Amino acid sequence: MLKRCACIALVSLAYASPLRGQANIPPECAAVLEALGRQGDFKDGVCRVNLPRGDLAVAIAGRPVPTPFGFGGWLALTPADAGSAVMMGDLVLTEDEVNPVMSALLDNGLEVTALHNHFFWESPRVFYMHVHGMGTRASLAAMVKPALALMGSAAAGGTSGAPQPTAAAPTPAAPPDLDTAALARTIGTVGEQNGPVYKVTIGRDDLDLRHHGARIGARMGLNTWAAFTGSMDDAMVAGDVAMLETEVTGVLKALRSHGIDVVAIHQHMTGTSPTVIFLHYFGRGRADALAQGVRAALGQLAPAHSRQ
Repeated sequence: MLKRCACIALVSLAYASPLRGQANIPPECAAVLEALGRQGDFKDGVCRVNLPRGDLAVAIAGRPVPTPFGFGGWLALTPADAGSAVMMGDLVLTEDEVNPVMSALLDNGLEVTALHNHFFWESPRVFYMHVHGMGTRASLAAMVKPALALMGSAAAGGTSGAPQPTAAAPTPAAPPDLDTAALARTIGTVGEQNGPVYKVTIGRDDLDLRHHGARIGARMGLNTWAAFTGSMDDAMVAGDVAMLETEVTGVLKALRSHGIDVVAIHQHMTGTSPTVIFLHYFGRGRADALAQGVRAALGQLAPAHSRQ
């Protein structure tokens, strides 16, 4: 049975107001978006801030890829104990931005819980930094804002002297070249179209992961996803699998047996119980074959999480 999952639409960095066209956002979430000057949404008790890197013109092995394929960062805030909030997020950074942004986060009282790649062969090189913090929503917005100001800015500096990346054209709202219904049937979950990218997101509802009383679910980053772009005959897939330690080897075997490359294995969060391992993958080929590989990987996860 197909299960519709909520996926977060990535939006352009160019806008007049972070709340333009948005409804049903409570005042505490609206204040965060206004403070950061970003767009986002509120759902399932989570205030989500969108941080797409539309300023980057990224190519993988020489093939241009759209921003929603895997270059949309985010922050998420949810209520915790004693009126506080937990913030988690994933920042998409160039090489020259990594250490200035890390210092800005640490100097302002936030934690960095992971730094890693999602791709091979990409140009410019892109890294992903996971951030964690506790406090009021207003204080968390104030703590993270200096780091966000360094993203896409010459102020990030860097010691390599490498030129700043050129800006990408906005992601077109082109009709899909993929049979998304067929992909959904194969994977077992319906996704969402964002320009030329079709993305399926699946939460790990079987895991009761909590932090200071806050439930850490799909919108806080505990999810598996697969993003497809291209055509049915020549597609690319990129994604992330959220796994228990006992599931890692089975997932690796499933992906590799379907010709999908594993590009990173790491944690995103620290101090969680159970421990959750995240695996990033990339593949190119026929879209239906890639979807079968994704389905095979999902089949290695706990029965409550794998697609039926």
